[in-house]
Amino acid sequence: MPSFGKISRQELMSLSPLQLAYIGDSVYDLLVRGHLLRDNRKLLAMHKSAVARVSAVAQAKTLAALLPHLEEDELEYVRRGRNAHARHSAPKSATVADYAAATGLETLLGYLYVQGREERLKELFQLTLEDQDS
Repeated sequence: MPSFGKISRQELMSLSPLQLAYIGDSVYDLLVRGHLLRDNRKLLAMHKSAVARVSAVAQAKTLAALLPHLEEDELEYVRRGRNAHARHSAPKSATVADYAAATGLETLLGYLYVQGREERLKELFQLTLEDQDS
């Protein structure tokens, strides 16, 4: 995954949780799709699996599994993401709480990505895979 590049603390603090969630959503989607590509399955099966894994409900469950593994700064960004209020409502397939948790996960991933913490992203993603397998 290409890195974002260096970002100063001031630049990081100027980004809203929703801006971080915006990029975090793409980061998560890319991680999921890259993982599925390695399974060498048919395209339709990969697509259905990707859609199921990146839904707000699935992301909320993923965040719940990751919470015990997060560091203090990461938990702060999850909190900021959960408390951010998008100007649109949650999708019909998710509760408001699920959507807020999904935004928290995406904010966390965006935060790690813009900081260039690729190894931490991989580590957390591996934990999500282990949780999904159990």
